[in-house]
Amino acid sequence: MNPYAKLLSTMSLLLGTTITISSNHWVMAWTGLEINTLAIIPLISKPHHPRAIEATIKYFLVQAAASALVLFSSLMNAWFTGQWDITQLNHPTSCLLLTTAIAMKLGLVPFHFWFPEVLQGSSLTTALLLSTVMKLPPITILFLTSHSLNPTLLTIMAIAPAALGGWMGLNQTQLRKILAFSSISHLGWMTIILAYSPKLTLLTFYLYSLNTITIFLTLNKTKALKLPTMMTSWSKTPTLNATLMLTLLSLAGLPPLSGFLPKWLIIQELTKQELTTAATTIAMFSLLSLFFYLRLTYYSTITLPPNSTNHMKQWHINKPTNTTIAISTSLSILLLPLSPMLLTMT
Repeated sequence: MNPYAKLLSTMSLLLGTTITISSNHWVMAWTGLEINTLAIIPLISKPHHPRAIEATIKYFLVQAAASALVLFSSLMNAWFTGQWDITQLNHPTSCLLLTTAIAMKLGLVPFHFWFPEVLQGSSLTTALLLSTVMKLPPITILFLTSHSLNPTLLTIMAIAPAALGGWMGLNQTQLRKILAFSSISHLGWMTIILAYSPKLTLLTFYLYSLNTITIFLTLNKTKALKLPTMMTSWSKTPTLNATLMLTLLSLAGLPPLSGFLPKWLIIQELTKQELTTAATTIAMFSLLSLFFYLRLTYYSTITLPPNSTNHMKQWHINKPTNTTIAISTSLSILLLPLSPMLLTMT
């Protein structure tokens, strides 16, 4: 891809995200979402492979439909209330339409079908952007309108992704699809707490993004796209695979790693709101996700492929260390003791 075209797409991506997260007017937020969609399309179609072109078309159609629904929802709200402010979403039909539109943007159940296919058709770097940066503007809109949305609908749309993300990820061998279903499952945790503690939704998203960035960067470094490839990468980069195991367990939400913090706080807040049944249900469904995270850790560190050579493992490699991976891995694993500070910041 031409470096100038790549730079233009990246800058447009940052511009669209900044416009959406900093706007109070519906039209500006919609404009930012459109810039984002148009900026990521060249990056998805970059490989010039039929699968990438298919992923690009699917992504464009879904995002165009979702953007149209966002605009329609804001127009209807302005028609009935005279307000274009994002925080003044008061019309019930507009709230329902917006919930549908953002669910399509994020890939929430039952609008999740496009997300695993698009991630599978993209490169690892583009899949990283789709899983993290592209979810920030819709999450921000949900955050700003959280007081207007229906809590019962949000709870249903939260438990369904947690269940489906766990079930569908069990039988996958493609790493990008596994991480797509992991993303759908985590979106359930973000959505269930949205109506009761919106700041906790943002904290969950930040920690999820941190873990996902680390995993994608590590997979990109080891060039692993399938489960069997993870087994062969152990002999080349054992240290990196060992830290990948810890990051995967953090994404699964096991203590004492960073990923345990949001799940712990969400269950605590749901219990305070007397939603013990919802908290128990989503916690039980997260065990499904835990299974395929454990399978990934098993493949990355414990299972060794048949190897005829008896060479020593390269614990000290001559390749330059990637500072980004080192920093993001450290944060993904060790943030739990800093939880009081993180709660103060949010």
